[in-house]
Amino acid sequence: MERNLVKKMIRNCFVQYQHNVESVPLSEEEYEKMAEEVSKVVAQDPASDVFDVVNDVVYEYLSKW
Repeated sequence: MERNLVKKMIRNCFVQYQHNVESVPLSEEEYEKMAEEVSKVVAQDPASDVFDVVNDVVYEYLSKW
């Protein structure tokens, strides 16, 4: 899966949660970690919707924050 696309989807998901592009609270390392998690889930279940997986990963991050 294209890593840059996943990272963009993660950023856009944060925007939905009342952040703007400049206020997304992620470092590059955190972006990579979240993108890796999305890729891992999609690899385990190819029928899963990438958009839903991204939303789940971001929600999990925000709920721990």
